[in-house]
Amino acid sequence: MRVYFDYNATTPLATEVRDAIVRAMDDVYGNASSVHHFGQQAKAAIDDARSAVAALINADASEIVFTSGGTESDNFAIRGAAEAIEPTGRRHLIASAIEHEAVLNTLKALSRRGWQTTLLAVEQSGIVSPDRLREAMTKETALVSVMHANNEIGTVQPIAELAEIAHANGALMHTDAVQSLGKIAVDVRALGVDLLSLSAHKFNGPKGTGALWIKRGTRMMPTMTGGKHERNRRAGTENVPAIVGLGIAARLAVNKLTSESDRLARLRDRLEDGILQGVGGTAINGVRSPRVPNTTNISFDRVEAESLLIALDLEGIAVSTGSACSSGTLEPSHVLRAMGLPAHRTQNSLRFSLGSLSTDEEVDRVIEVLPRLVEKLRGLTRKTVSA
Repeated sequence: MRVYFDYNATTPLATEVRDAIVRAMDDVYGNASSVHHFGQQAKAAIDDARSAVAALINADASEIVFTSGGTESDNFAIRGAAEAIEPTGRRHLIASAIEHEAVLNTLKALSRRGWQTTLLAVEQSGIVSPDRLREAMTKETALVSVMHANNEIGTVQPIAELAEIAHANGALMHTDAVQSLGKIAVDVRALGVDLLSLSAHKFNGPKGTGALWIKRGTRMMPTMTGGKHERNRRAGTENVPAIVGLGIAARLAVNKLTSESDRLARLRDRLEDGILQGVGGTAINGVRSPRVPNTTNISFDRVEAESLLIALDLEGIAVSTGSACSSGTLEPSHVLRAMGLPAHRTQNSLRFSLGSLSTDEEVDRVIEVLPRLVEKLRGLTRKTVSA
């Protein structure tokens, strides 16, 4: 049995999404900017997908801009807003210290251009404190960016409260909702944000496509210039089949949100309890609630996370040490480090993220295999130390 518990990295295409993409590749090959029948057919397909994405987050279709994915959406949100606001003299950006690299590295790039940046520390709960944001705000703050749900530990942030603080100080609020879409309800009006990023492949859509929601009236400078695509906000011929796939994935997410969330929470809790009871020296990283229902991050004392990950993979079980965008590095998790966890816990933790194909049998398999693997690795560590 092969077990895939790395859904936060990417998800399998839903059958309905795959079929829609294939049909679009075969039948909807016109350029959506063309005025003839074939072009208008493509434009209609894009408009239909735009409406589906808007319905998923309670937005207006005209506020949706299609992108190549979450990273581009985060870049567009931060850079586009920053460049639009820059002439006002506001040159200060705030984000949490546990953001995705797409946000953190964009702030670093802007800091090299003279922007002031502040990263908000978080407690061991993994939650951003509204009081910390209140203290960090200045009259020069242009934008605050805090992710809706963390990609490594799954904690859900108090975005509505943070947005109120940002707006009270004249700043915009952006949230990266890449890890929350399709897992919990996401309503841009209730969150009170100005900008929201999403990515199709995190909820059974195709890789390489996503969207940025831009609240009507929010001033933005395009980060890609050229033609007048996406209402002059993102130049380039649209990837019609991928956008069609995103639209279908959005509709599926709306239809199954509650039932799937409940199912995944039950599986996740069963997995957590089984690991904590079956393996000594384990602990959950971050609070258990509020979290997205599919994610748990567990530390294993006296075990290197990379070694345990490889051992699990040899047993046919796929998990992660954190963000897929950071894989291949030996650096401790910046998320766990920012939470103030002891150094050993930043290097001995694994993320288990479940999804649409996850089953009770797969959970049982992981619970069965882990104690043996952990004991073996700890035995090797003891031998090394005694030698």
